[in-house]
Amino acid sequence: MAYIMDTNEEERAKGKTVEVGRAHFETETTRFTILDAPGHKSYVPNMISGASQADIGVLVISARKGEFETGYERGGQTREHVQLAKTLGVSKLLVVVNKMDDPTVVWSKERYDDIQSKMIPFLKSSQYNVKKDVQFLPISGLLGSNMKTRVEERVCAWWDGPCLFEALDAVEVPPRDPEGPLRMPIIDKFKDLGTVVMGKTESGSICEGDSLLMMPNKAVVKVPALFCDEDRVRYADLGENVRVRLSGIEEENILSGFVLCSVANPIPAVTEFVAQLQILELLDNAIFTAGYKAVLHIRAIVEECEIVELMQQIDLKKKKPMKKTPLFVKNGAIVLCRVQVNNLICIEKFSDFPQLGRFTLRSEGKTVAVGKVTTLPTVANNA
Repeated sequence: MAYIMDTNEEERAKGKTVEVGRAHFETETTRFTILDAPGHKSYVPNMISGASQADIGVLVISARKGEFETGYERGGQTREHVQLAKTLGVSKLLVVVNKMDDPTVVWSKERYDDIQSKMIPFLKSSQYNVKKDVQFLPISGLLGSNMKTRVEERVCAWWDGPCLFEALDAVEVPPRDPEGPLRMPIIDKFKDLGTVVMGKTESGSICEGDSLLMMPNKAVVKVPALFCDEDRVRYADLGENVRVRLSGIEEENILSGFVLCSVANPIPAVTEFVAQLQILELLDNAIFTAGYKAVLHIRAIVEECEIVELMQQIDLKKKKPMKKTPLFVKNGAIVLCRVQVNNLICIEKFSDFPQLGRFTLRSEGKTVAVGKVTTLPTVANNA
């Protein structure tokens, strides 16, 4: 399966997913875009940009003896992925227990229940509502069992739940505002009879012939053509993964993380903002205080940032701000702070556009904090 989704030579040689693979499939009621995000820890930044576009997370866990344990133990990738998915706004999670056909498992209910019982407390600690937003199901990817059609009773007598496609169809997608101003974060760009950008419409819609604005470089662009999957379309609705051909801008003047938006209501471009941060796990010798430097990941944007000021710490028990301004905070703390970056970045307040107001802070290859943008400078927009 990885060999099919991993299209470049480097990935096939290593047998690991590096970039975010894309593919499409349809069930009777829904058109899905798969974003196959990398699992390997060296490529977590790519996983962040993939997960930040997703509505539903499908966490694939191996039931094979030893493999589940490796991913799940402290420092394992399964843990980091779940925490990141939650931060990046993937509110619904399907936990798919794969390799159930393996000789060490043979569709054992005991093994399946054991994995479920270990995952549930962890999912709860990552703020998932397990009853409402998480569903577990067993599959065999290699044999295709319980994916498109339910697993046969002779193979697995104890499973009476849905197959993967049924479960995906039943998930309620988070609401978006169809009347809102256009916001389409750019995740990729290339030349093809002009400049073509790829992304997902997080708010608003795009029509062929539209005049739009590329932020933060304020270039006015026109839309000569639109593509959904491989088909040319005249109109792209909310939540679609699209490719947009643009005139009025050169491909080299666009970077991942730029945002295509409506001329009348452009996205704010800032170098400083106030955010509420939750500290997950600082590196051994690090102190989180004013002057702390890390790498900020927000959708496809990767920027060095500095915490300029700690403003308030939130009391975790009372859920209210403490009176005393903190000088530093430790793991687990929730703190309001001012963050500064070197280059202009396009972001929104979390309360206005959750998809464009979430971010993670990473340091030396580890996710140290997750946050949401609470306040933007007043002169941000068209300064």
